[in-house]
Amino acid sequence: MDCDIFVVGGGINGCGIARDAAGRGFSVVLAEKGDLAGGTSSASTKLIHGGLRYLEHFKFRLVREALAEREVLWRMAPHIIWPLRFVLPCHRQRRPAWMLRLALLAYDHVGGRKLLPPTRTLDLRVDAAGQPLQPGFTKAFEYSDGWVQDSRLVVLNARDAYNRGAQILTRTAVTGIRREDGLFHIDLRDELTGRCMQRRARLVVNAAGPWVDDVRRLMHGGDCASRVRLVQGSHIVVPRLFDHDRCYVFQNADRRIVFAIPYEQDFTLIGTTDRDFTGDPAAVAISSDEIAYLCEAASGYFQRGVAPADVVWAYSGVRPLFDDKASAAQEATRDYVLEHDADADGSLAINIFGGKITTYRRLSEAVMGMVELKLGKRGPAWTADSRLPGGDFPVDGFGDLVARLRRQSPDVAEATLERLARHYGTFALSILRSGSPGRIFGADLGENEVNHLMENEWAVTAEDVLWRRTKLGLRFSEAEAAALLRHMEEARGALAGSPLSG
Repeated sequence: MDCDIFVVGGGINGCGIARDAAGRGFSVVLAEKGDLAGGTSSASTKLIHGGLRYLEHFKFRLVREALAEREVLWRMAPHIIWPLRFVLPCHRQRRPAWMLRLALLAYDHVGGRKLLPPTRTLDLRVDAAGQPLQPGFTKAFEYSDGWVQDSRLVVLNARDAYNRGAQILTRTAVTGIRREDGLFHIDLRDELTGRCMQRRARLVVNAAGPWVDDVRRLMHGGDCASRVRLVQGSHIVVPRLFDHDRCYVFQNADRRIVFAIPYEQDFTLIGTTDRDFTGDPAAVAISSDEIAYLCEAASGYFQRGVAPADVVWAYSGVRPLFDDKASAAQEATRDYVLEHDADADGSLAINIFGGKITTYRRLSEAVMGMVELKLGKRGPAWTADSRLPGGDFPVDGFGDLVARLRRQSPDVAEATLERLARHYGTFALSILRSGSPGRIFGADLGENEVNHLMENEWAVTAEDVLWRRTKLGLRFSEAEAAALLRHMEEARGALAGSPLSG
């Protein structure tokens, strides 16, 4: 028997579960057919939030759980998670101001907020948040939620799972799963080398995201009804539309909301859309209709209109929601659903539908409750008071970390020091241990950082580095990206036998 638990899927749910399980003493193997966070988990709006609009749909448990998690996750990873203030302008043709204020009153008190500042009312005629907006908007509410570097959250969960004994197999496809004598026999294929292998496990956790039904069919010989509803969400990135560091929440005529968020210093992120999706989730891409929708939504509030020609980058993801037969995509539940899949021989699989980045840790604990009913307890729940790699400093200690980096590397630009601290936390000290980032490939990406990502975070391609572990692809030319890829291909051979590689 190779492991207690085999996890299919290297998104936030799969990596969170692998980390929790390994920390309790279970032997764990996780397989991801592509890169970590290569699907839905890198295509989010990148918010740690309670989900204000879910109150309209009476999703009180989901909102309460998400609100309570904001400060837990902030303490866990203060380098990649930090508070943001959100400005919600009142719109005469949308929800009335009293309704918004009532919802925000609940938002402030339901989740046990301690560190985040409460809601306040803004006069947009005098507040700086009103300057970029059309003059008809005079009143707004400002409330707290959080920002997360979503892909990095996934990778750091995987890294901590590895540190605690889990085996993390990236670029490894699950090609078959069969049950025999109470065990799962899982067939695997290394997508880089073509090598085939097999693992045996007492229990399988199906955290394959949009491919959850595909994995279910592998376990059932192709014979099972679809349980997932795929909903596409897309975002656009445009040059920065405002100078302050707060975000906007815009109400649309279709009752959806669209965020406009400061992004990577020089840009504004606008999203998201909600529409049903069919086809291969790996091929999802933003449509011209979605671009037009987001541009129109932003232009309805900003003085300076947003046009499709302004878009410098766009991305799309597919949310694997539980199919609750809701009439519209935006009304389908965002709550997670966990499904037992027991067989007569005693084998057990757990299928995961839905979920949000904000509640991934609680989802992991819920899965572990089901695991322990089958395999017994090994150790207590532990993640609520834990730290992710690089996050071993106080939530108010980011400035002190940057000061340490400044003393260690006085010749490195302040913006680079801050970016490295935001991405790697205290590991930035080792990346800059020589006092320099090393050879620069483009923007401020240095060889020491690239080597760290390859040696410690399973980065294989230039896309892994530029669009998931960082967002420096926004600042790289094609020639610079090609030079980075050549370096990584040359360096890959030296890492082929490393423990982390599998």
